[in-house]
Amino acid sequence: MASDTLIKVRDLVVSYGDYRAVGGVSFSVERGELYALLGTNGAGKTSTLETLEGHRAPFSGTVTAFGLSPRDRRSVRPRTGIMLQESGFAPTLTVLETVKLFGALSGRGDDARRVVEVAGLAEKARVRVSQLSGGEKRKLDFATAIYGTPELIFLDEPTAGLDIEARDQLWAAVDVIRGQGATVILTTHYLEEAEQHADRIGLMHRGKIRMEGSFRELARSFPAKVHFEAAVEQASIPFPAEATGPYSWVIATDDAERDVYELQSWARRHEIGIHGLAVRRASLDDIFRTLSR
Repeated sequence: MASDTLIKVRDLVVSYGDYRAVGGVSFSVERGELYALLGTNGAGKTSTLETLEGHRAPFSGTVTAFGLSPRDRRSVRPRTGIMLQESGFAPTLTVLETVKLFGALSGRGDDARRVVEVAGLAEKARVRVSQLSGGEKRKLDFATAIYGTPELIFLDEPTAGLDIEARDQLWAAVDVIRGQGATVILTTHYLEEAEQHADRIGLMHRGKIRMEGSFRELARSFPAKVHFEAAVEQASIPFPAEATGPYSWVIATDDAERDVYELQSWARRHEIGIHGLAVRRASLDDIFRTLSR
């Protein structure tokens, strides 16, 4: 029976002279997953991605895609679409000509007009690349990556430079492609996108993956915060509470439902009015900020 694991990384080390950018990273990506690989500046994320994409050989450790080395370009490249942060298109070619060219280089077959439409560039099909805006060039990057519906797609900062509507359109297209069975590896500085779309997230810092799991799994490791307003003294509140303003309080809790119930019961017993009660779970941004502490 074929394995459902599409990418395997085991003890990956990437070094530049005496500098070790990646220091023994291990993770895997299952078929059909959207895996977000995120990292602080200098975490080694780019070096890891370049190795996964076959652009760089590991110093040590193993990396496989489809059970093969990513550097086996004849076997792996036709099954892989890569959206780089900047692809360096020929400025004199039109959008349609560019997609056809990159499609031919990919070794996959497709209808270039269909791909241009999926990427949201149908009205720009005959416009030269030099005349495109930054956001339109980003859409063109996406078009060349998804040509031929590859099994594995790398999306490196896919929505950088896009407005809100264009971002929504791109993610709608990604959802369709995933519905067709594609596996996606995402990197992004828009953490809310990873929080919303990723099945699993790997957080890198200083050459290591420090945390990994679904957003829900990661968030469970961090306390929720209960915010409320009450005209009371801090000492009278039956939980360790932090003042955030005049009679505004926040309680950190590992069991929000229990503590909210106890807080409300305490308030009723003492005839204390509670206003603005809200529970705020840890966001991916909150979790990400802890990496460098």
